[in-house]
Amino acid sequence: MSYLETLPTRTEATTTTRPGLVLALACAAELMVGIDVAIVNVALPSIQADLGAGQSVLQWVVVAYGLLLGGFLLVGGRLSDQRGRRRIFITGLAVFTVASLVAGAAQHPGLLIAARGLQGFGAALITPAGLSLIAVTFAEGRPRDRALGLFGAVGGVAGSVGVVASGLLTAGPGWRWAFLVNVPAGVAIIVLAVLFLTRDRSLDRRTPLDLPGATTVTGGLLLFVYALHHGAGHGWVAAPTLALFAAAAALLVAFVRIEARSAFPLVPPATVRNRNLVVANVTGFLAFGALLAFIFIGSLLMQQALGYSPIETGLAWLATTVTIVGAATAGARLVAVAGVRWLLVAGLALLAVGSLWLTRVPAPADYATDVLPAFLLAGFGFGLCGPALQIGALSGVSRSEAGLASGLVETMREVGGAAGVAAVSTVLVAGSGLDGFRTAFACIAVLTVAGAVIAAAGFTRTPRH
Repeated sequence: MSYLETLPTRTEATTTTRPGLVLALACAAELMVGIDVAIVNVALPSIQADLGAGQSVLQWVVVAYGLLLGGFLLVGGRLSDQRGRRRIFITGLAVFTVASLVAGAAQHPGLLIAARGLQGFGAALITPAGLSLIAVTFAEGRPRDRALGLFGAVGGVAGSVGVVASGLLTAGPGWRWAFLVNVPAGVAIIVLAVLFLTRDRSLDRRTPLDLPGATTVTGGLLLFVYALHHGAGHGWVAAPTLALFAAAAALLVAFVRIEARSAFPLVPPATVRNRNLVVANVTGFLAFGALLAFIFIGSLLMQQALGYSPIETGLAWLATTVTIVGAATAGARLVAVAGVRWLLVAGLALLAVGSLWLTRVPAPADYATDVLPAFLLAGFGFGLCGPALQIGALSGVSRSEAGLASGLVETMREVGGAAGVAAVSTVLVAGSGLDGFRTAFACIAVLTVAGAVIAAAGFTRTPRH
């Protein structure tokens, strides 16, 4: 990776027009993408009743979105570098908006699932393009740290907002509006992006996209994420599950060999040699896995063991939502004092304590004393981790590879989240009643401790600004 063409310095950033609008558009798009990860969860029974879908078909309404999102993020990031961040950002928004319209109008489960997959593909273009727009717009240091803090806060609260919004829309105008609400929002963001986002000055158009590399890594990631879903529901040692993991591994090994020989690799060798970037991604895999598993198991705990309704469950997460926003904003400023390494360690330690708190949850449980403290600790913990991970992953990255670095860290978010949820689902199924939930939260604590150890030992130089 060349460090001569770095991301904007403090003086270079002044040449970029409307940085506040760039941040607002990126955050609005990220909110829309993040909400749709969870917005269908509460609406699934209504979708099942309206479209007559079986349970095995219905799960694909959720899986299709995450599958395509996780599989194409890396390619979306690289396309942002080579074909233009603004262009890929707008293209992703257009795909996402059209897919949302199709999903809202769908009269057949198959069409709804296809539309959800198309939404995931659009989201895989939007997220790395939006993150790299922030990276090249704001100067490395406090300006970018604060921007990434807000972007991370939006991403962190989107899931909770999605659960609440799903309950309200399903109980009100109907489940179709969980998708149709994206249409006016998407059109508005597209119009503003077309009118006000500055065109990329210099693009790497002469470098061809590494199609063999893109095909193998996308196929490998798609199969890996699908294998995680399949294994959680059908058993980890079942022949189809093992075959899926073997096929995913074969494609990813082929990707590594292709990259080693390619004249224009999708992931240049210098990227792998950037130790802080690699450590941030490994830590992110574990951290996002722990957080999404915490939200998944926490939601099931409240509904299945504590008797909460779906709307009550969504409202109970507001404590986590609020603390994520506050901690992410503060964490972006604390990077200058503590550095990425120790901010990650502190955040993961708080998340571990919150998980361990729920290993002793009684039945019946009092929300204020048995659940709320854990939710607050988790919110503070991940609020610190989110911006630190993005700052660590983008520190010192060349401007021409900002999209790739963004795609990598977002891929770790999605794949790590899928792996975390699959792992704790298996633990929960193997357990019995409330003891199963307690064991699952203990496993989440193990994930966070592993992430903290890697963050503490892995960074060769703690990035500070």
